[in-house]
Amino acid sequence: MTNDIKQLSTPVEEFPQKLEKPQDIGFVFDIDGVLLKGKKRIVEATDTINYLSKNKIPFILLTNGGGMTEEKRIDFINKTLQLNEYPIHKDQLIQAHTPMKTLIPHHKRVLVCGGPNDDVREVAENYGFEDVIRPIDIIRANPTIWPYHMFSDEQIKNWGKDPKISKVDVDNIDPNENLPIDSVLCFNDSRELGTEIQLILDLLNSENGILGTRRKFKSNKPTIPILFSNNDFLWSNEFKQPRFAMGALKIAVLEIYEKINGEKLDQLTLGKPTKVCYDYAHHILIDWRKIMLGEKTADNICLPQLNDPPIKSPFKKVYMVGDNPESDITGGNNYNWGTILVQTGVYQDGDFERNPETSRPSLGIFPNVKDGVMAALKLNGLA
Repeated sequence: MTNDIKQLSTPVEEFPQKLEKPQDIGFVFDIDGVLLKGKKRIVEATDTINYLSKNKIPFILLTNGGGMTEEKRIDFINKTLQLNEYPIHKDQLIQAHTPMKTLIPHHKRVLVCGGPNDDVREVAENYGFEDVIRPIDIIRANPTIWPYHMFSDEQIKNWGKDPKISKVDVDNIDPNENLPIDSVLCFNDSRELGTEIQLILDLLNSENGILGTRRKFKSNKPTIPILFSNNDFLWSNEFKQPRFAMGALKIAVLEIYEKINGEKLDQLTLGKPTKVCYDYAHHILIDWRKIMLGEKTADNICLPQLNDPPIKSPFKKVYMVGDNPESDITGGNNYNWGTILVQTGVYQDGDFERNPETSRPSLGIFPNVKDGVMAALKLNGLA
């Protein structure tokens, strides 16, 4: 058995020999469907990343995925892509929830949704959030809040906090045992869709963020803010058809909220294709170029603020390489980056005919990431 996904295509040209000087072009790569297919590597990705690293061509990874710490995710990527000589640094990775680090000063006690197992609690605590509540904590405190949950007794025991620690008491017997929640942060794709929809709507329509209460008025503005880490409706894994992602949860929450309140929900969505996401990524790419040139060290890479675009960029061209026209290509085009669409993920032949309004890549559609990067290098006189 092999852990590689070999893209069937016409033979790709080899990358040129080592370049003579650092370059002023950069690349931003999506992960799922571009570098990896589920838990397997796309073999052309290894050559591509090694070549860029060796030649000091700056690149970062920008994904609407997440659910684990940046350290764990980058370790998995390096091992899967077999990047032994030129491993990717954790600070080159921007996951959908990475920019949420900037929210810590104003969001103390948060309900964090999504992700496998209890991993995103570790992520949120690693970022510095003071009091992280998970849906399983609430189920442990009172399972009748969503009696159709699918958590096992063992999961509730191992992952759910004791109510005396979590300070969750939805019966409101003692106000000191049911502390208000400041915000809802949807970090990653839901593994307990029904539970999360119910709890999120409970909080958005509560009194002052206190579970078990219901406010007496209707409004487009929720009682506490909600942030979705991304808007992706579909993602690509080993299955032959794309699967539902964060966007499915968002649609459900928005529709039910409007049904309850008669008005559209006021919310904030991060991730591709939003400008706030690309501004954040542009800052990181600029900083990484300084690190590659020895002008800065990785331990003092910047933490950009949301909605804070770079004042000046050293790049004459940046290319967004993705598999999803709705997020990767739309976002890159809107941000005036070059865009490269690969055929190893969400995009399928005929998508543009089925939906003529779908964003088209500025550089073209390519069988795989290596072909796309090679085309960009040629266009810039580097191959």
